[in-house]
Amino acid sequence: MFVEGSRKCGAVDLQLRDKVAVIGGASKGLGRACAEVLAQEGVKVALCSRSASDLEKAAKEIRDATGADVLAFPGDLDRHDTVRDLIAATVGRFGRIDIMVNNSGGPPLARAHDATEEQWAIAVQRSLLFFARMSREALPHLRRQGGGRIINILASTVYQPIPNLALSGATRMGVVAFAKSLADEVGRDGILVNNVCPGSILSERMLSNVTARAKELGISVEKALAQRAAETAV
Repeated sequence: MFVEGSRKCGAVDLQLRDKVAVIGGASKGLGRACAEVLAQEGVKVALCSRSASDLEKAAKEIRDATGADVLAFPGDLDRHDTVRDLIAATVGRFGRIDIMVNNSGGPPLARAHDATEEQWAIAVQRSLLFFARMSREALPHLRRQGGGRIINILASTVYQPIPNLALSGATRMGVVAFAKSLADEVGRDGILVNNVCPGSILSERMLSNVTARAKELGISVEKALAQRAAETAV
């Protein structure tokens, strides 16, 4: 089953007004949806993604829809200096950080038995080190606030293998172990660390992955979508 997801939280006040959240991969898909929902709750949001044009479009639409204070920071979050600069820019603009939504683009499509050195290197940067860097750079600011939240957006590949997503499962299982250790270390500071492992969401990236799978198997995209839904853990 594929989910497109609602962007409305409902009438419950989550008591997040004037908190500050940093969201990676925020110009499209799940990252953008997280940014929109947080902005609806009165959170000031710092958004980052590679595409400056897509990011500015998302930031403007979120501002117009919610009236929220939105910082758009274009950059490649595979790079440590970008992560460092994003955190600095957020604190410079808003004076604090309360919430980290660690969401990154997925690693290259590859199978376990023939993934290349280059594909592995990209996967480790994007789907393992990214989470460590975002958390590490934010921790001093979360501690300064007396606590906060680190939310890692992972994938259902941590539960079961999915064709061509071997690198996703391998690296994100590393994030699971990292997050458990980090939670033990920073819980005393009032910082909660959680992993969210969504199933199939009908995003642009999902359609791209499924289209590639359909081409590989010589089947229709519709049939490949049905197969992917059947393979996804419930």
